[in-house]
Amino acid sequence: MRKKMVAGNWKMNKNLQEGMALATELKNTIINPTCDVVIGTPFIHLASVAELLKDSPIQVAAENCADKEKGAYTGEVSAEMVASTGATYCILGHSERRAYYHETYEILKEKVLLALANNLAPIFCIGEVKEERESGVQNDVVKAQLEGSVFNLSKEDFGKIVLAYEPVWAIGTGLTATPQQAQEMHAYIRSLIAAKYGEEVADNTTILYGGSCNAKNAAELFANPDVDGGLIGGASLKAEDFAAIIAAR
Repeated sequence: MRKKMVAGNWKMNKNLQEGMALATELKNTIINPTCDVVIGTPFIHLASVAELLKDSPIQVAAENCADKEKGAYTGEVSAEMVASTGATYCILGHSERRAYYHETYEILKEKVLLALANNLAPIFCIGEVKEERESGVQNDVVKAQLEGSVFNLSKEDFGKIVLAYEPVWAIGTGLTATPQQAQEMHAYIRSLIAAKYGEEVADNTTILYGGSCNAKNAAELFANPDVDGGLIGGASLKAEDFAAIIAAR
């Protein structure tokens, strides 16, 4: 059985003190979740939050890592550094990283390999922008993103990855893919995995939905057979809202 998961992505929100307060509230709120729970925090929070949550069911993710192992790359944070904090996941390929920081398929391929080499499970994001959806090329876009950055992996390594489908037009816009749109894309992604790695790997791959998922629409989205949970942005910044989404899973 593939893992069900709800992952939060704090993005560039919360200073260290605010982040610790939120993590403490989450620790006291989420006691016996019925799915895996992960929170992605800014780099400066990682070590402190990971220590705070080490005896809780909540796991910790970095929101990114460098595409280099080590060296003279001022301001960068390596996968090894991330792993040393106690984090176990790393969000990679988020649409904001692709758009604002021009992360290419090749850069992301390197990041995925380095994350895996340091025993970090990538939460790898894929998805189309509004113009691509309106042009009907969303399937081609998602296929190219997978082929460009993760379909080079061995079957064993691919099995360690969590995928997150984010319709970029639904991130922070208040728009959400309909449950039918989400299911169609998740099923298509699973079919691509099956064609590349076989039915068993496809059946065991966790595919999350990300894109204005909140407490009101989570249950309807998660009811789809190929939607295994959510990658939650804004709604992960309030413990009550995040807990409600987890309960919907």
